Amino acid sequence: MKLVGANYVRNTLSDRKDMGFELYPFKQLESGRYDLNEWNDEYWKRFETFLKETAKRDIIVQIELWDRFDYSQKNWPPHPYNPDNNINYSKKESGFSDNYPDHAGSNKQPFFFTSPLQRDNESVFNFQKKFIDKVLSYTLKHRHVLYCIDNETSGDENWSSFWADYIQSVADKKNKKICVTEMWDNWDMRTDIHRRTFDHPEKYQFCEVSQNTHQKGEAVWTNFQWVRDYIREKPRPINIVKTYGADTGRYGNSKDAVHRWWMHLIGGAASTRFHRPNSGLGLNELAVTSISAARKIESVVKFYVMEADNSFLLDRAEHEAYLACKPGEAYVIFFPNGGDVRLNVDLGNSDFEIRWMDISTGEWQTEPQLFNLGNSTRITTPDKKAWVAVLKRA
Repeated sequence: MKLVGANYVRNTLSDRKDMGFELYPFKQLESGRYDLNEWNDEYWKRFETFLKETAKRDIIVQIELWDRFDYSQKNWPPHPYNPDNNINYSKKESGFSDNYPDHAGSNKQPFFFTSPLQRDNESVFNFQKKFIDKVLSYTLKHRHVLYCIDNETSGDENWSSFWADYIQSVADKKNKKICVTEMWDNWDMRTDIHRRTFDHPEKYQFCEVSQNTHQKGEAVWTNFQWVRDYIREKPRPINIVKTYGADTGRYGNSKDAVHRWWMHLIGGAASTRFHRPNSGLGLNELAVTSISAARKIESVVKFYVMEADNSFLLDRAEHEAYLACKPGEAYVIFFPNGGDVRLNVDLGNSDFEIRWMDISTGEWQTEPQLFNLGNSTRITTPDKKAWVAVLKRA
């Protein structure tokens, strides 16, 4: 991962038994039940090792404190928080039921209503708080951790708000500066639920818009640019920790994933990462090729000095080309399926170098070529594949 130029990973702190190697964080007794006051040392040893090894490699970690899927449907009956499986509280004390058969998005699980801002269920909340304190006892030793409250939640705003404030307060007491966000489930970035994050920079220091990668084509770009415009007065980094799409998954194909990833990168995202298989590419050959290509482009012009702005592109069809630029100095154009556009810049006749990056190989097509950039210059891809044109003042 480090060798190909990637430096951003996700850890949901999820403990459901999907693959067989997962562990619960609590100690299991000889009776088979769990004691929520005691820890499973192996779980925390793995977490500590993960944090140390990512820090050693300068890899940014984005953790999600809670994942709603752990506590519903087939994952609830064996879970330690289920009162049938622990020695710490009863069904009556906890308010929990035997089963939660509905999709987690229905938000019927009382687990997510325990905070003092909600139902103030101390029987369960005290153990949730103890878990978060344990997490922070490891993460606050490091400077490379970002905090997201939930994985794609449709829950009560008070739940998110409480935990955001709580972890900030713990960090403040230890004189640590942290960055926190929430990831809402709705696929439309313009809906009110996302404004719970967008409207509160004092609480959420960055934005997480992974669900935008459920969109396709031009909609990925336009919705993301809408977010950037919406928070422009109080700008913050915008992350995409999950880029959906894989031929093996349900949320778009592999080509969609590559296009989404590049549109967010060109569009001004602070980070963009491919989701895990089977719903994403993970770190497969396609993902590695894109990451490598982006790093090579970055060696010529830094993405963070440019601004997304398609207004400089003329004769542009829908989903044909996307532009990031530092006007007068550098222009980077992503063509998802080849294309032919005019770059409309008022530079007279200026010498630029043009390079073509082949997204399918992650390699430059040719050496830089001298290119005269006039007021309206046609840019045509070598073929109908995905390409990035990089123009930089000579």
